[in-house]
Amino acid sequence: MSLAQKLADERRARLAAERLLELKKRELYAANRKLGKHAAQLSNEIVETRAEYETVVNENKKVRHDLETAKERADQAERRLWHSIATIRDGFAFFDAQGKMIAANPAYLAIFEGADHVKPGISYQEIMEFAAHEGLFVLEDTSPDDWCNMMEQRWHEDEPEPVIVRLWNEEFLKLIDQRDQGEDRASLALNITDSVRKEAELQHARQEAEAASQAKSAFLANMSHELRTPMNGVVGMASLLMDTSLSEEQRLFASTIKNSGEALLSIINDVLDYSKLGAENVGLRTEPFDLERCIHEVMTLHQVSAREKGVELLVDYDLFLPTKFVGDIGRMRQILTHLIGNGVKFTHHGHVQVQVVGVITNDGSEAVIHVTVQDTGIGIPEEKLEHIFGEFNQVDTSQNREFEGTGLGLALTKQLVGLMSGEIWVDSVIAEGTSFGFRLSMPIEEDCEQLPIPLPDTVQHVLVASDMEVNSDLLHKQLEQMGATVTICTDQTQVLLLAPHVDLILADHTPSGINARDLGAEMQKMEISTPILALTSDLKVFAGMEKDSLVKAILQKPGSRAELNLGIAKAANAGASQRRKPTKRRMRVLSAEDNKTNRLVLEKLLKPLDIELEFAHDGVEAVEKFQSYAPDLIFMDISMPRMDGTEATQKIRDLEMITKGHVPIVALTALANEGDEEHILSHGLDRYLTKPLRKKEIFKVIAEIYTGDTVDPFPQPEELPLQASG
Repeated sequence: MSLAQKLADERRARLAAERLLELKKRELYAANRKLGKHAAQLSNEIVETRAEYETVVNENKKVRHDLETAKERADQAERRLWHSIATIRDGFAFFDAQGKMIAANPAYLAIFEGADHVKPGISYQEIMEFAAHEGLFVLEDTSPDDWCNMMEQRWHEDEPEPVIVRLWNEEFLKLIDQRDQGEDRASLALNITDSVRKEAELQHARQEAEAASQAKSAFLANMSHELRTPMNGVVGMASLLMDTSLSEEQRLFASTIKNSGEALLSIINDVLDYSKLGAENVGLRTEPFDLERCIHEVMTLHQVSAREKGVELLVDYDLFLPTKFVGDIGRMRQILTHLIGNGVKFTHHGHVQVQVVGVITNDGSEAVIHVTVQDTGIGIPEEKLEHIFGEFNQVDTSQNREFEGTGLGLALTKQLVGLMSGEIWVDSVIAEGTSFGFRLSMPIEEDCEQLPIPLPDTVQHVLVASDMEVNSDLLHKQLEQMGATVTICTDQTQVLLLAPHVDLILADHTPSGINARDLGAEMQKMEISTPILALTSDLKVFAGMEKDSLVKAILQKPGSRAELNLGIAKAANAGASQRRKPTKRRMRVLSAEDNKTNRLVLEKLLKPLDIELEFAHDGVEAVEKFQSYAPDLIFMDISMPRMDGTEATQKIRDLEMITKGHVPIVALTALANEGDEEHILSHGLDRYLTKPLRKKEIFKVIAEIYTGDTVDPFPQPEELPLQASG
């Protein structure tokens, strides 16, 4: 091999070595770079770990500091608590779930002074046994063992009742034990010696006061009796004096003496009765009596004063409830007199209503009676309701008060209800009224199987005519319970419309509303024979009533259910006998026509017929006369002022929804366009005639409508149309 060749090989080898070295350098550089990044990452992690460590160390120090602070505060609170417990006069102790004492204050341990074993660790039962057997507790007639057994049973209850014990030194403790959310118990021994002694002193003072009150009441009862005796003479002599011949001035003087004496006598009676109750000198008499009659008797006493004020008196006695009971009728009458008298006294307008409901026991021998006296008077302020039954308490206590009285009536009433083992209450709203109620249990003295008494068979549908909602609602309920269908009507014109469709009319006669006498007269003019039972608060109004009047019976308000049944039966029987002799009336025809000439034409066309013809000048008048005139047939013009014929017909059909009747209405119109007939008849009209009027068509319509219930409108055969079916 030549030298040049060798040099070339060496040169190539050196270049290869240099390239390999360069490659190794690059790899070493890459490795160093990677190692540097890793070292930097490790350094960052070390820094973060060191920071977290420092944070944990700081938090640990803070927690330890907070724990030390909390412990110091807890120790301080515990020291303060036990210091406070130690300073109180009452005993206090803690016991664990097994009943072992955990701790107790000095007052609790002082009860067992000298007993070194009564300390934390002793059981509650051991403490009670020691106190009972050593005579620390005065047990009266109970043996120590029985008392300890009772206390052990009480200890295991979830919420034991407090126990009062008397110590040997005449002090009294109230033992109260309470379980916490766990099983530990806190036991409190309250020293109630002062309270017990004060209560004993109060009881002694109360007994002395009651004795003094009874002595005062006895004296007052005697004095009231002595006063009432001469007052009866004054009132009696004044009444006798008024029956003699006196001048107007003398009669005024005698009347003043009598009225003033009666007012004073009423006050004396209240004082006498109240004083008797205070002296416990009142007993109860038990005898059979009629509760409903008793209520109506009291109502009668207040009828005059109520009528003078325009106040309605109502009685709502449950028809399913008996009326005869066993009790003290005198005391019952006294209670009702005070409550009803108060209602009338404090009511200027509206009504006073007595409502009686009750529940009969399963064996039917006794009933719980609820009596409510409700008025629409001045009401009682809410702040005075609690004191309304107190002695000498009145709603208005001013010197210039409007209402006179002693304020004893309600106090006396409450005591009488309590004497009869009852309960009394009151509800009131200012300017709306007051409701007094009381509840009594009384034995029943009659058979309840036949209640309520049914209506006569001839009375199925009854019309109640009354402009007082409360009265009509009451009659509606009573009559429905007796088995009748009832319609309420508040307008006398409406009554005339409905009268032919009912069996009986109950007319509530009032000065400014329904007038039963006028109603009967109007019905007779319209040849309606439905009998009327008049309800009135003044029977003088119906004095001299003719025998042939439709008012067949008169009932004074408020009437009992027996009187109501009797009145309904009397009116129904009289109405039935009158119906047995029916007299036919003439057919009534109403023509609604605004044109004077057309009215004259129709009047001349119908003159030969035996009918009654009445005209209305527009649709409004047609609707009004439909109600007052009660026609059998209506000729209705379509084009009229104020209200056209189609609208008037629709209103008449709406009214007929109440009466359940249907009066034929014939359209009379000058319109003759195609489709007019269908349009007009769609509004409730029955027939359609076009103008000018034709005698034959008019007569044919009347003949087809004639049913035979009225006088034949065609007295002469030649007047009948050929195709008439009537």
